[in-house]
Amino acid sequence: MKRLLTKYGVIVLSLAVVIAVILSVMTYFSTTSAALPNVAGIIASPFRAAGAAITSQVEEWVDYFTEFDALKAENEELRQALAEAEASIRQAEYDREENARLRELLGLREQRRDLTFESARIVERDYSNWSSMITVNKGTSHGVSVGDCAITEAGYLVGVVTEAGLNWSTVRTVIDSETSIGALVFRSGANALAQGDFSLMSQGRLRLEYLGADPDVMTGDLVVTAGLGDYYPSQLVIGYVEEVAASDDGLSQYAVIRPEADLENLEQVFIITDFTIVD
Repeated sequence: MKRLLTKYGVIVLSLAVVIAVILSVMTYFSTTSAALPNVAGIIASPFRAAGAAITSQVEEWVDYFTEFDALKAENEELRQALAEAEASIRQAEYDREENARLRELLGLREQRRDLTFESARIVERDYSNWSSMITVNKGTSHGVSVGDCAITEAGYLVGVVTEAGLNWSTVRTVIDSETSIGALVFRSGANALAQGDFSLMSQGRLRLEYLGADPDVMTGDLVVTAGLGDYYPSQLVIGYVEEVAASDDGLSQYAVIRPEADLENLEQVFIITDFTIVD
């Protein structure tokens, strides 16, 4: 009996404690707010926290993408500004080079009052083992005709016009294998023929032929146009002698000429449309 009372007493005591706790909780809720809303609030609290966390993450993503788009737009603006700056630098460099060319041309005009020039820009190049030609943007409507010489602003011979259209012309350069121009060794006055050569064209060189068996020619000599027959103006600089060697027949000599005109980097030439014959 004692055991039974002890056993049930513990149970009754436990129930009393639980009831007391429940009553205390309900009393608390009744003094603050309705019980059911509070219970609902307690249940919803974790979801509210999760929702707040998701909202915060979404806001961070939105801020990230907004900032990313802004940076992308700013980067594009900077790229465009850089491109414009580079274009301005290129234009300034072109203007500087153009001014230098014009100054040299002005000096050439003062020195060679016997020549009439027409400025022309190179629009196409045909450099190969078989030919060395350029096409320029001036033609017959600008007074250009077949046989006219093309020179640089410094007076270096580039070549001779072989075809002339209304607004274009083809110039065969001095190293082309079909080039043949009367030449003169400036120092000694020796007459010769400046000719293109297949074997030398790839090296950017040409030959000085018909020098005879004992010519007065040496390395470093300046070679200019002779002006014989009045086909071309005289005293146009062709280039300098790099080497003097014996011809294949062993009876004469020839020289290798390095053209003074920088054919690879030409952008502009000046075509001599008219000249006064100087005796």
